[in-house]
Amino acid sequence: MRTHTILLAVATFIVTGSLSAAQETKPTTNAPARRPSQSPPLISPEILADGGVTFRIKAPKAAEVKVSGQFGPDTVMTKDDQGVWSATVRPAPAGVHEYRFVVDGLSVIDPQNSAVKPQRWPGVSILHVPASPAAPWDWQDVPHGTIHEHTYNSKALGKPRRIFVYTPPGVQSGGRLPVLYLAHGYSDNEATWTVHGKAHWIMDSLIASKKAVPMILVMPDAHALPPGAAGFGEYGPANSAALCRELLEDIIPLVERTYKVTAKPRARAFAGLSMGGHHALTVALNHHDQFNWIGAFSSAPPPSKGVAAGLDHADAVNRDLKLFWIACGKKDFLFQRNGEFTGLLKEKGVRFDYEVTEGDHSWPVWRRYLVEFAPKLFR
Repeated sequence: MRTHTILLAVATFIVTGSLSAAQETKPTTNAPARRPSQSPPLISPEILADGGVTFRIKAPKAAEVKVSGQFGPDTVMTKDDQGVWSATVRPAPAGVHEYRFVVDGLSVIDPQNSAVKPQRWPGVSILHVPASPAAPWDWQDVPHGTIHEHTYNSKALGKPRRIFVYTPPGVQSGGRLPVLYLAHGYSDNEATWTVHGKAHWIMDSLIASKKAVPMILVMPDAHALPPGAAGFGEYGPANSAALCRELLEDIIPLVERTYKVTAKPRARAFAGLSMGGHHALTVALNHHDQFNWIGAFSSAPPPSKGVAAGLDHADAVNRDLKLFWIACGKKDFLFQRNGEFTGLLKEKGVRFDYEVTEGDHSWPVWRRYLVEFAPKLFR
């Protein structure tokens, strides 16, 4: 705790150029109280009428500041006589972008922006530039569903856990619904699919346009085990095995006793990205009798020995899975491994659909995958 306090003070000094007035001086008891000077609040990011976006940060003691984000190359910022650094990006492409400031080599989130990407190790702010016409991940004037938060005691893991659940509009008056279980990647958490991935707005849009059937989304914490010093080669399979236990013993029972759902494998889908794709491929080959629809986005493939049950019984996998959809971008660092894994599936006789797309290992790609995958489900 003491270390955190020191680091916070150092970060405050770097960005603002000073400690608080109480830390700098102690006024005498006879001195009149001074009102702090009122400077107008900074606005950052500010979306401009011409399509540009201006970023601002106050760092009077800094020698160099730049803004780094998914909207384009790094942009060097300039400082005014008040110690405020600013830069305008023109034009800023439509989309939901991650960005950060680099202040004398130190990466910091935007202090003026409350939109921060949920992660196990938070480090980036969010810039959302709406498209025209609106993209599925933009806010639209259509009926909207509801996000529910559940905390529960996981008997499988022996600790409290949390999931987020999206229910579509009109769920109270409709019949029983199918469920898509949706997993995040290694650096993210159970809130990322909604706060940053905009999964709920995507589903609102798809359902309103009748491109997807109404369904419930369940977004668990895909880290059933806390990441440790071990590499992903060791952590991944152990974590997937633990999450699968929790799904079957805790999460599915919670969902099926709380919501009006169809409690059958044909009405359950599982999809995930990166580490969540590792989960999805594991579920497809080890638990195809419980989930009949699978989506693996930019996956970190599991070792073959961990999914041998399915690889060695392709007939059972093919019988149970109504859809086994795998997708990866050409510039993704996991592209080669996805090619190797799909080659193994083909060799073993497991049926699947593999889509090679443009893009890298990032959320703009995964939002598009959800837009493409969800309409394929439960038909």
